[in-house]
Amino acid sequence: MNDSHEQRKLAILVGGGPAPGINSVIASATIEAVNCGLRVIGIRDGFRWLVEGDASHTVELGIRDVSRIHFTGGSILRTSRTNPARDEHGVARAVAALNEMRVSYLLCIGGDDTTYGASRIAEASRGRIGVVTVPKTIDNDLPLPDNAPTFGFETARAVGTGIVESLMEDARTTGRWYIAVSMGRKSGALALGMCKSAGATLAVIPEEFQADPFDLNMVVDTIVGSIIKRRAAGRDDGVALVAEGIAERLEPGMLERLADSQRDAYGHVHLSDVPIGSVLRDQITRALAEVGVSATVVSKDIGYELRCAKPLPFDVEYTRTLGYGAVKYLLSGGSGALIAISGGRVTPVSLGDLRDPETGRVRTRMVEIDTESYHVARSYMIRLEMHDFEDSTLSSLAAQTKLTPQQFRERFMPVVKATAPGPGRLVATGIPGNL
Repeated sequence: MNDSHEQRKLAILVGGGPAPGINSVIASATIEAVNCGLRVIGIRDGFRWLVEGDASHTVELGIRDVSRIHFTGGSILRTSRTNPARDEHGVARAVAALNEMRVSYLLCIGGDDTTYGASRIAEASRGRIGVVTVPKTIDNDLPLPDNAPTFGFETARAVGTGIVESLMEDARTTGRWYIAVSMGRKSGALALGMCKSAGATLAVIPEEFQADPFDLNMVVDTIVGSIIKRRAAGRDDGVALVAEGIAERLEPGMLERLADSQRDAYGHVHLSDVPIGSVLRDQITRALAEVGVSATVVSKDIGYELRCAKPLPFDVEYTRTLGYGAVKYLLSGGSGALIAISGGRVTPVSLGDLRDPETGRVRTRMVEIDTESYHVARSYMIRLEMHDFEDSTLSSLAAQTKLTPQQFRERFMPVVKATAPGPGRLVATGIPGNL
């Protein structure tokens, strides 16, 4: 750590996309640090200026500056997706800028990419700067102990559920289908959580598809099958949640063809620029026409309106403990860890332990489709399952289309087999819970 007779400094920065609760982390960390005798500086715009060796974009933070920001959305320090680990020069310049500011401790608030960048800075500083990260992402895709949520997820799920409930009512009122595309680059946790909480018709998440890459028609036929099954039950409306991460699992080259955009600093295509919703809408409409079904299909993106929402009390309480715990960990001499909570206790997790041994990047937590949590969600969805291909049910479903029962089986059985959960799945009751 930097040794000096002057007051030691804690620097705080935010990387990646916004998530509810950021300001609460900043507030609790600042208050605890000041009470422990540290100066606190906020670094604006994440790693953006640090990687250029620029140490000027900072603001001094005191208790009065942060005492009432914990229940606000957004980030008072702003954020960026600048990647400090893109090359060794960026890491070196960032460390040099932090040394110029005479920073003893660095608290990074971010998701998997920010966490990876922080780990590289911790290594490059060679122990002169204590580095800690606090896990933030509405995607809920960081591998935290006890399967704890990342902060911001619970608020995003709650706000998103309210949007989905409104879409469900609009769909019922107008007799239409909504294809609602949810944020979630790798994990389908947010889409599944909103679907399960609102009782939407179905969710389609990347974890359900074993093949990698897979054909977008698998998603199309999953939703078309749901529309037909819903019609057989006497309803012509519904809402399908689709995790945007399915775009990254498509056949090579298809994502680039769909997205007319540059990649971000971490090499990711901007999924918000991929018109996956409108593509699915058009393909679903065509597929329905092919089987003799007419339906109004509308696409809707659910994402940006979730990220800067006012945090729920859960996320406020959670993040206050995380910010406090981060400072206590640093002052105890710790560095190179992610702060989590396990059993009500602050639990540092080594950044090295979070890395995938093959890629060196932070591991991604995916939805485990062999758990009861997923099985319950799946059981209450309206979608084709293996038991729907029994003779009496098959005939009823085929009657909604111009297909014969055998043609219906040949068309939809492949996608049902491809996405069928393994043994142990709860048996569907046959009484849909989201009518």
